[in-house]
Amino acid sequence: MLKTQVIKLKVNQTMQKHLDALCDYRRYCWNKGLETWQAMYEAHTLNKQDNPRPNERRVRNELVADKADWQYDLSARCLQLAVKDLANAWQNFFDKAQPDWGMPKFKSKKAPRQGFKTDRAKVVNGKLRLDKPRSVSKEEWFDLGSYESLKMTEVKVVSVFKENGAYYAALPYEEKITSKTKTQQATAIDVNVGHFNYPGGQINVLPARLQKLYQRIKHYQRVLARKRTVNGKRAMQSNNYVKTRAKLQRDYRKVANIQHDLLQKFTTKLIDKYDQIVIEDLAVKEMMMSHVASKGMQRSLFSMFRQILTYKCEWYGKELILAPQTYPSTQRCANCGYIKQGEEKITLQGNQKHGTKHHEYVCYECCYRNDRDENAVLNLLALAK
Repeated sequence: MLKTQVIKLKVNQTMQKHLDALCDYRRYCWNKGLETWQAMYEAHTLNKQDNPRPNERRVRNELVADKADWQYDLSARCLQLAVKDLANAWQNFFDKAQPDWGMPKFKSKKAPRQGFKTDRAKVVNGKLRLDKPRSVSKEEWFDLGSYESLKMTEVKVVSVFKENGAYYAALPYEEKITSKTKTQQATAIDVNVGHFNYPGGQINVLPARLQKLYQRIKHYQRVLARKRTVNGKRAMQSNNYVKTRAKLQRDYRKVANIQHDLLQKFTTKLIDKYDQIVIEDLAVKEMMMSHVASKGMQRSLFSMFRQILTYKCEWYGKELILAPQTYPSTQRCANCGYIKQGEEKITLQGNQKHGTKHHEYVCYECCYRNDRDENAVLNLLALAK
């Protein structure tokens, strides 16, 4: 099974200069490749006989033929892998089922994360050795240590990225995974904004510490916006602007780490205890009715939870059951199976006809009463075999 270990690198000032140059070159290759791809596609639409459809090989050959002298001093693998990733991005563009579906965009040097890829890296004495560009001498090129031990002795494609002044590397490796013991148990998870419900209780995905971080993020964003409004482009050149932006990126990193840790622990708990797991197949993008609702859904990480649960079920031999999008888990009675229709439906404001709140479920056929989320969990659990 292919896994990925993300490590924080120990980088000196000399290597920082070289890694920054490779990050800039990767961004240049991506933008140049995207520009070439779009030009070829426009020419193809105008005259299909004389202009073939663009693909990875044609775009790569065009960029290699137009190489400037300064490009030969940098790693050639940056260009090759950038074009390969660009081709994959265009292929994913025609598959709307992708979670981050969209047309490939140009990379900005102002983006908080910059990086590059290489497939010539090695692991030497527990350190990461990247392929040395032609223009760099051996005395100025160093192996990169890490703050944790590596889980592999060989690597294939390594992704190095810079975020908030720190450098990280994503290292793929093969690991043999044994299936979990069978428990003959089933469960269901009803995802909501801010919390996930399941028969074992409730998981809060927006704890108090995250709320404090989001308040700080909001404050830093307002400070940066005020500086840009007053000083214009000169604001980004000031030391105070750089310091505030670093604080903003630091808090974003803390939020991502807390959410990732929470979801990893919760999904591992589900995999250890249950053989069958039922979740809803939600159309998250269609559910984002306003900027307020979309913010809560994005912070609740519906798609990331499903993604993590999917690959862990494949790893450990568990069964993930997706309830259809048309399955009325909220409107169906878990006791008698009655489905509410018309004015009897539960909405975000509850039910105005009968005067019930949005978190209450009352069946008007059998008088069954329960919490709305708990009733939805029981309905989802009924789909388990």
